[in-house]
Amino acid sequence: MGGRSFLLLLAATFGTFSNYAPLLSVTPLWSAEGGSGFTGVGAATGVTMATTVGVQLCMRRLFARFTLRQILIQGALLLGLPTFAYPVSADLAWVLTICAVRGVGFGMVAVAGSALVAELVPAERRGRGVGLYGIAVGLPQVLCLPLGVWGAQHFGFTAVFVAAGALSVLAAPLAAGISVREDPAGTQARADDAAGEKSEGGGSSHLAGPFVLLIVAACALGGVTSFLPLALERPSAAPWALFLLSAAAVAGRWAAGVVNDRVGLGRLLVPGMLACAVGMGGFGAAAALDGGAVLVAALAATVYGAGFGALQNDTLVVMFRRARQGGHGRASTLWNMAYDAGTGIGALAVGVCSQLIGLDGAFTGCAVLILLAVHLALRNARFERRADRAAAGEPRKGMGQGTEDI
Repeated sequence: MGGRSFLLLLAATFGTFSNYAPLLSVTPLWSAEGGSGFTGVGAATGVTMATTVGVQLCMRRLFARFTLRQILIQGALLLGLPTFAYPVSADLAWVLTICAVRGVGFGMVAVAGSALVAELVPAERRGRGVGLYGIAVGLPQVLCLPLGVWGAQHFGFTAVFVAAGALSVLAAPLAAGISVREDPAGTQARADDAAGEKSEGGGSSHLAGPFVLLIVAACALGGVTSFLPLALERPSAAPWALFLLSAAAVAGRWAAGVVNDRVGLGRLLVPGMLACAVGMGGFGAAAALDGGAVLVAALAATVYGAGFGALQNDTLVVMFRRARQGGHGRASTLWNMAYDAGTGIGALAVGVCSQLIGLDGAFTGCAVLILLAVHLALRNARFERRADRAAAGEPRKGMGQGTEDI
């Protein structure tokens, strides 16, 4: 689809996310080992995502100095090398310091990787290209997210940290082999400004709808990955639920990519949000139950994972189209900011709320929040259908000239 360079991108992405995914759950558990309460446990993910979003806010400056390939290489090293330092101490201050550095690396990896998809894959095949990229992102979560928890339980935390660190560091030479236009991405950043001024609504306002949808759904993900191992009493329940969630997310991203290319963009925004809400309600029930918790958690993980996977793909390709040619860097940055900020906010919020209403109440609260955003998904889906009709030469019925519909 994108040749050798695209395959190298997928391999490097798999390596870096094989570091990121397992530590979503293992690092909070390591914090708990050091005596941190629920708020401290949630802070491990929250700090990682805070610095991730912080560096993403500075991406325009990085684009001006480095190519996307260089940013990917540097991010892989910043994500992987600090991981080896976790075993030194489970003290919360030490853990959060390492999380902060890794967050910078992950922010660089996430933005550069998804932007490179748009650069390496032709527009007419971008739905499937994003789907394949989603598999490279999702497979580590399928394999490593539950495996990390299991490995920490059976082999110890140090083994997990060393393996995760090595996988990200080894991704750097793979990224170095990617062949892409070597102009500093600042050329693209300047084009982003021009594209934003010329596109409907101007600036980044036309990207606000999918941004909000993704950040709301990602809040639930942050809460689940950080606290599900603590919410389910049976030790075997959480790894299986996390495995099903990740597998369903990969399937959802690929299926959404096929739908995008064949039917049109935005068709799965509403079903994706509804599935996320149902899944989070199921997690709330699982956290409140004893005997049926394993089955309920497995069903909830499958439903939420499929919905969130479809939502990830739909929001990204919609943002790429709305940003237009030259705006891929901006779209990638905003999409990743929504995903990462949502994950961090969700982990912190669930940690704080669980002190007051329990983990079951916090998970259920996430479901309610997602349901409140379904109306926005419906408006954006309608907007994309009108855009498809306009592209096909049909009248733009009620589409308007701005972004008031989205």
